[in-house]
Amino acid sequence: MISVPRRRGNPSPLTVPALWRATLLTAVLVAAVPVEAHEYWLAPSTYQAGPGDSVRVSAFVGTGFRGELKTYQPSRAVRLAMRGPSDVDLRAAGNDGDPAFGRVTAPDEGGLMIGYESNFFPIGFSAVEFDHYLALEGLDGPLAERKSKPSLDPVRERYARCSKTWVAGSNPDARRVFGSLGLTFEIVPLSDPSRPGPLQLRLMYRNSPLSGALVRAWRRPLAKGLVPENAATRDSVGAATEARSGPGGIVVLNLEGEGEWLVNAVHMVRCPQPRAADWESHWASLTFARTTPTSSERSSP
Repeated sequence: MISVPRRRGNPSPLTVPALWRATLLTAVLVAAVPVEAHEYWLAPSTYQAGPGDSVRVSAFVGTGFRGELKTYQPSRAVRLAMRGPSDVDLRAAGNDGDPAFGRVTAPDEGGLMIGYESNFFPIGFSAVEFDHYLALEGLDGPLAERKSKPSLDPVRERYARCSKTWVAGSNPDARRVFGSLGLTFEIVPLSDPSRPGPLQLRLMYRNSPLSGALVRAWRRPLAKGLVPENAATRDSVGAATEARSGPGGIVVLNLEGEGEWLVNAVHMVRCPQPRAADWESHWASLTFARTTPTSSERSSP
C-alpha cells in the first residue's frame, strides 16, 4: 500500500480521503484479481520424482483449474520452501520475473512437499460485488456479519496465498507428506494424497485447527504420465466435490478418478489493521496427482 505522509499547515488540494480513493482505484484497476479468478496453485513439471530427477515448480491463478501463469516476484514471497530430507529455503534461488518459482532436484524416493506463501495484496470491491464473492466462496461468517451491520462501499480487502504441491516418490516419507510447512493457512494431508480413495485433510490457520471452512476439489487429466496439462490452454471445469471442515479442522473428500487434483480453501477475518483494509483473507491450496495403481499396489496392505 502507499503510505500518506502527514503534512504541516494547510492540506494540499488532494486531500487524504481523496488520495486514498485514488490509490485504491489504481490498485484495483492495475493489479486486482477478478472476482471469478480465485484459485491459485503450484504446478510442478512432474508429479513424481526419484533420485536426481529435476522438478520445475510454477504458479497459476484462475478459475475452474484453468489459469494464467504467474511469474516469480521475490518481494511477494514470505515463504518458498521444499521439504525433503531437510527443509530448504528456495526464496533466494528464484529470479524476479522468472516463469518458474523454483527448480529443485529430488535427493531420494521420499517425495517432495513444496510450499509458497505470499504477503498481502490490496483489492477493492463494491458492496454488492463483495457480498456476491462471499456467498460464492462459502464465507458464511463474514457474510452474516455484513448483513447484520451497515456495510461500507467500497470494501477494502487484502489477500495472501498459501499454496503447496506434493511431488510423490516411490517410498513416501511420512514427515514430508503429513507434516506442516508452517504456512499461515495450510491444508495438511492426513492420508497420502497420491493414493486412491477418500482423502483426509486438516485445515490449520495460525497453527490451530480451523473448522467450518468450505473445501473444494477440482480434477484435470494429466498430459502424459505424471506431467500436468498446460493450465493456460485447457477448459475450466466445475468442482468435483466439496465439504466443510469439522472438529479438529478435519475434512474428508471423496476423490474419484485419476489425474491432477487441486484442493482449495479460503479463510477470511476482519483485518486487525483497519487502516490497511476492512477484511483480510488467506487462500490455501494443495495440488497432487493420482494414477491407477498397479496390481502389486492394489494387493499391498
